[in-house]
Amino acid sequence: MSTVQIGLAYGAATLVFLFSGIPIAFALGAVATVFMMIFMPAAALDTVAQAVYEELASITLLTIPLFILKGAAIGKSRAGKDLYDALHTWMHRVPGGLGLAVTIACGLFAAMAGSSPATCSAIGSSGIPEMRRRGYSPGFAAGLIAAGGTLGILLPPSVVLILYAVAAEQSLGRLFLAGLGPGVLLMGLFAVYAVLHWRVEYRAAAASGRPSAILQKDSFTMRDRMAAVPRVLPFMILLIGVMGALYGGIATPSETAGLGAVMALVLVAVVYRAFRLSDIVPIFSGSLGESGMLLMIIGMSLLYSQVMSYLHISQGAAAWIVGLHLSKWLLLTAILLMVVVLGFFLPPVSIILMTAPIILPPLKAAGFDLIWFGVVMSIVMEMGLIHPPVGLNIFVINRIAPDIGLGPIIWGTLPFVILMAVGVVILSVVPGIAMWLPNAVYGG
Repeated sequence: MSTVQIGLAYGAATLVFLFSGIPIAFALGAVATVFMMIFMPAAALDTVAQAVYEELASITLLTIPLFILKGAAIGKSRAGKDLYDALHTWMHRVPGGLGLAVTIACGLFAAMAGSSPATCSAIGSSGIPEMRRRGYSPGFAAGLIAAGGTLGILLPPSVVLILYAVAAEQSLGRLFLAGLGPGVLLMGLFAVYAVLHWRVEYRAAAASGRPSAILQKDSFTMRDRMAAVPRVLPFMILLIGVMGALYGGIATPSETAGLGAVMALVLVAVVYRAFRLSDIVPIFSGSLGESGMLLMIIGMSLLYSQVMSYLHISQGAAAWIVGLHLSKWLLLTAILLMVVVLGFFLPPVSIILMTAPIILPPLKAAGFDLIWFGVVMSIVMEMGLIHPPVGLNIFVINRIAPDIGLGPIIWGTLPFVILMAVGVVILSVVPGIAMWLPNAVYGG
């Protein structure tokens, strides 16, 4: 069979296994193993376990379970609720301040936990009921939390950026720094939309002449505001300390991950008295479950990519893309559209590891900075978290607010999908938003 035929068969087999309902890790591993049996030497099967182990034995990948433990410790505490309540207390006088508080809380919690579902759950469990109580429409409240949760895969410590650093062989420190500017940009876009939407709902309520909770004013004294600070200050110290250790050259990414995990466990024990066995077991069991699942997907995805490379599928696909002689920006658009389509069915982890061997060589040849592209790709994959049919954050929100329904949640997230697309365009026009900080710290 020719390379083209093998490649088409490989892709078709992958779709069949994925749509059969088999977990992603086992689907990718099964496809890779079957094609190894058919097209590769028999001795190759003897090295499957060794190959997967060697791929996972990366010092960069070591950071993933540690960052997951850090996020689990924070996520199991009341840190999300306290953070949201503190921001709401300080910003209640700002028009649309409740939406602003939710947006900023999502961004800060995402930076502490590094998990999109954890952010949605932690902030949404308190933010959605409060927004609805204050007269915000259920769909908008759900959409804002779901979109804010996506920042968990862009702001450091992001598991997605860690995997991209491995797949693209790029500096993890640079990638973490490059995600900060775009993360703030998206937070700004979400915040502006939240304020504008609040104005629309406020005017509609005022024009109707009917009593509405959105017309009511909150009142907090300075004593209330100061009382909210001690509940979140320790976690802000954690965030600043971990980032300072990483970017100040004090610790490597893996050391920073370990430091963050230990500090998070200590803070949860001290601030929330979570030091009993009944408090600690859920944190470690949740971390083990999520880490095991994620590392299985990573290992099988890397094996899948390795087989694809051995059969010259990735090289052939990359050569075909280059042979199309597309303009620089048309090439980028086509690749990002492909990522959007893949986001309908696959999580970001699988998309990165499966597509990196194919799309990165043509992009590098076209002159794109792979650090910049990693950030842009992460934003595009963020869209997959809030649009169907996968839309992980949609289902997380539906779980914590089941009375809203999937329809209003999906409609509520669509404006934020558009805002993310606007963010990609802005980053394409002004790449310095992503690149100025890593260039300043590490040199251009």
